[in-house]
Amino acid sequence: MPLVTSKEMFQKAYEGGYAIGAFNVNNMEIIQGITEAAKEVNAPLILQVSAGARKYAKHTYLMKLVEAAIEDTGLPICLHLDHGENFDICKACIDGGFTSVMIDGSHHSFEKNIEVTRQVVEYAHAHGVVVEGELGRLAGVEDDVNVSAEDSSYTDPEQVEEFVKATGVDSLAIAIGTSHGAFKFKPGQKPQLRFDILDEVSRRLPGFPIVLHGASSVIPEYVNLINANGGALEDAIGIPEDMLRQAARLSVCKINIDSDLRLAMTAGVRSYLTANPAHFDPRQYLKPGRELIHELVKNKIVNVLGSDGKA
Repeated sequence: MPLVTSKEMFQKAYEGGYAIGAFNVNNMEIIQGITEAAKEVNAPLILQVSAGARKYAKHTYLMKLVEAAIEDTGLPICLHLDHGENFDICKACIDGGFTSVMIDGSHHSFEKNIEVTRQVVEYAHAHGVVVEGELGRLAGVEDDVNVSAEDSSYTDPEQVEEFVKATGVDSLAIAIGTSHGAFKFKPGQKPQLRFDILDEVSRRLPGFPIVLHGASSVIPEYVNLINANGGALEDAIGIPEDMLRQAARLSVCKINIDSDLRLAMTAGVRSYLTANPAHFDPRQYLKPGRELIHELVKNKIVNVLGSDGKA
């Protein structure tokens, strides 16, 4: 089975009241943990690559790893560029075999965002690739994304119809209170998603797939494991999973998860090396991280996204 786009995935997800997990990947163990969990529960997948991951692992290596995962699992998998900052990186990923790209023009003016997004859409659609755009800016730090709380902004529902019509995007990432990274909120601050904005966007764009970035829940179990083995993440607070479940039942068809994967991998590696300080075989200390990623992804698919059995 070749790589697929997210178009059919999103249509089924919207109609079925569930969301597709979009999991960021950096290396073989992360890809294996994600795809083997999805195979176990028969779920479709979006594997996404940030600019930072692409620099770290190189485009060709990531392509071959994802191709191997498809051959191994037989799952429908979409390969997506996360937060493409300009036309050039989107073009490189399209030309290099990705089936979906995101052009993040949210740091531009509304008019400039339309301009750069439309340019990517025209090239992508001519090559059978789908495009995700973004309106509104999420706060937080993750790879090359760094937006202060002062510079963040909620999506304006009054702009979404014009943006989608003018650009031709296939899905739209909106800002309703999620945040990039593990440190999403200040200590004692209660996470709260603006479902009123989501409802209004959905009313204005009936049947159109919406995307949530910065949606890791910062699982306490993994945070505690890291802290118990020399870490310092006591103040990390994520998005409650019940809020993500609610979003998945509405018009949100794609939920991005990155920080939770990093936490799971780090928790597994730290725990193993603390218990076995004399060991130096990467196959031994990476394996527990891969197993925790498998556990995490399976839980997300079944209990948060609702995409199990939908492949």
